Amino acid sequence: MIQSILFVIIGFVLLVVGGEYLVRSSVALSFRLKLSKMVIGLTVVSFATSAPELLVSLQAALGGSADLSLSNVIGSNVANIGLVLGITALIGPLAIDKDFYKFNWPVMMLLSLVLYFFLDNDGVLTRIEGGVLLGSLFVYMFLLIRRARKHADKTTEDVDDSLEKISNFKMILWLLIGGVALYFGSELLVEGAKDIATEMGVSEAVIGLTMVAIGTSVPELAASVIAALKQEKAISLGNLIGSNIFNIASVLGVTSLIQPIAVTDTRLMNIDIFWMLGFAMILLPLAFIPKKMVLGRPKGFLIFTCYCVFIALVFLK
Repeated sequence: MIQSILFVIIGFVLLVVGGEYLVRSSVALSFRLKLSKMVIGLTVVSFATSAPELLVSLQAALGGSADLSLSNVIGSNVANIGLVLGITALIGPLAIDKDFYKFNWPVMMLLSLVLYFFLDNDGVLTRIEGGVLLGSLFVYMFLLIRRARKHADKTTEDVDDSLEKISNFKMILWLLIGGVALYFGSELLVEGAKDIATEMGVSEAVIGLTMVAIGTSVPELAASVIAALKQEKAISLGNLIGSNIFNIASVLGVTSLIQPIAVTDTRLMNIDIFWMLGFAMILLPLAFIPKKMVLGRPKGFLIFTCYCVFIALVFLK
């Protein structure tokens, strides 16, 4: 058990380090390819920050642990709203922009429902369905960039200008460090999580929904908390909703293209996916309940409390 916990901790650390280096090298490479700062922020950074979830899900699916790959994404999407957004709003109020209900929220809700219907249909996320999810991601990114160009005055703050001047050697070295750390981090995390599930007598889905999901959401949590403490507005509702969209469309899309994901633990479809849909749905009424278009401490407390209930019920069930 101690060895398994150690594997999970080392895995988490490697995923955080690997994700950070992959983001840096991806941004540096994007500058080399003459991509605009806006495009880099909206697409490249989002892809790179979803890398931990992607590697963990691939590793799990290829290792015959489909429930772990699916529960990782469901759990991460719940954690992004319940844990990350809840804690961030508790630290300081978050402003909600019009793009939230006009574009980002409807896309997240639509993809969440599409995932539910794909899985509810035959209990398998097939290659064709994975292709549909991945295709929808490219449509989303195209619309995202087109909308952003109309509001070009809103600069993307999460792209570091200094990365434009990084040498090719450093960029390749960061890419290698990021890739290696993500690969070994995901391998250790999946192995450790499977062993812990066996020793605790719980399903892999339970570990995926809790430990693995929180672990792969650590980068978003760290970034959000730091931004909130510094009173920076760089972290927004849009960032977290974007992360949820990427989790469904790219992580599950790519994973199921390589290895179709079959649901073997019925609790994922009977209980957990409804929590994911519920957390997604609750954001819309919360945006319009006074104070309008602000996610303050009371709302943050409500979301975080719901997340704690979710975690408690996962283990109780």
